[in-house]
Amino acid sequence: MTNRAIKIVKNIGQSRILVETNSHDALNAAFNSVILNRLRLENYIEKHPAFLWALEPVEVGIDAPEVVRRMAAAALGAGVGPMAAVAGAIADLALEAMAPYKASIAIVENGGEISVLSRHSVTIGILAPPPISRSIGFLLHPWEMPLGIGTSSASLGGGFTFGEADLVTIFADDAALADAAATAVCNEVRGPFSDGFLQRILSYALSMKGVRGALIIWNGRIGTAGSLPRIVKLQETKESAVETSLIFVEPSS
Repeated sequence: MTNRAIKIVKNIGQSRILVETNSHDALNAAFNSVILNRLRLENYIEKHPAFLWALEPVEVGIDAPEVVRRMAAAALGAGVGPMAAVAGAIADLALEAMAPYKASIAIVENGGEISVLSRHSVTIGILAPPPISRSIGFLLHPWEMPLGIGTSSASLGGGFTFGEADLVTIFADDAALADAAATAVCNEVRGPFSDGFLQRILSYALSMKGVRGALIIWNGRIGTAGSLPRIVKLQETKESAVETSLIFVEPSS
């Protein structure tokens, strides 16, 4: 255990994984979890290829790997295919693997999906279209965690969506659900814009069990609903910040 947080980024297969913690053992446990669960998922998909391409929830057996069952459960809650929850589910399992080492800060970010548990406040920044760009973020307090954060965008990043939202950010009980819900909500944001339609989409987000709050940026408008962490204005992104396409962990102060 160290007094200062360690922040490491590794590319594991197609995954770009950021782990921040103050425990070397927890750090290793998180990366080992990612490797193990990616392998289990790949082996499952090899035997069940339809799981990879499904755009709607699918049933899996009780003997399926934990990562597969979590993806399927999150997808069912959001009404999307299970691969919409893959990054979040892997992040959740990595965070849980860190628990035995009692780190006071534990953050796992997998390509813009974040699972976080910390005894200290944490600032999470979001990347949005100009003029917002990297100027706003969320201040997470210990009593709001554990927390999962998921993102989806039609105009930023490389994720697949049927929708038109510039950014959807979901806060949920876990990252698998946040990941799947962000995809589901972004898929619904399309067609003529109106404030009323935006509010209906926000209500739809909150109708999913386990979703705590939602932020949607669309057509130059920002809509929020539910219980969101405090929104804060960020300084210019520091060189030491580790960023992803849609969401990033601000450097610890």
